[in-house]
Amino acid sequence: MPLLLKLSALVFSLSANKTIFAPVSERTILKLQLPTDPLWVKNVVESNIEEILTDHAFCEQKAASNAITLIVQNPNLSDLVQEMAALVQEEMDHFKRVHDIILERGYLLGRERKDNYVNELRKFIIVGGGRQEQLLDRLLFSAMIEARSCERFKVMSEHINDKQLADFYHELMISEATHYSTFIRLAKKYCGELDVDKRWKEFLAYEAQVIQNYGKAESIHG
Repeated sequence: MPLLLKLSALVFSLSANKTIFAPVSERTILKLQLPTDPLWVKNVVESNIEEILTDHAFCEQKAASNAITLIVQNPNLSDLVQEMAALVQEEMDHFKRVHDIILERGYLLGRERKDNYVNELRKFIIVGGGRQEQLLDRLLFSAMIEARSCERFKVMSEHINDKQLADFYHELMISEATHYSTFIRLAKKYCGELDVDKRWKEFLAYEAQVIQNYGKAESIHG
């Protein structure tokens, strides 16, 4: 079954003691080990819409910057360059759409926030090693961010008491799923000599440790 169709099968657990995360089956299509509790939407997102939108806008800008970096570092990989060029355009279109909503609601785009979640994930990228190992980690790092963003957007679309934002985040959930798939596909295309699946499982296990510290701040990954 295609990834986009299977997204509807994601299961999230709501704990009685209001913790943000709970165990999830490996059948979850994105393979994330700790899902976001819907209470994050009620307790954090809905009371901090302006902050969430500003953070989201800069998430889109950073995603575009990451794609540009991949182009600069790998100009000889033509398919990757083409895919990343398209991704840059899409991410900046998302940035503008988020900014449009910010202005529409009478807000102003705030200053860029540090994304501590992403910075912690970045620490898992291999330092040194061969060029292929470095490319694999950069692609899987990118896939992980897209997977978690997709999961967060899904939770927001299903639980936020705001029709405009529910529809908007449902649409972006699908885009993030496509981006996640793109990075995994490129990893297998250009790093096929390495054990991509094994390294992806390692990333998933590391992310499960990192994400335990997040889910209470007014940001997309916080």
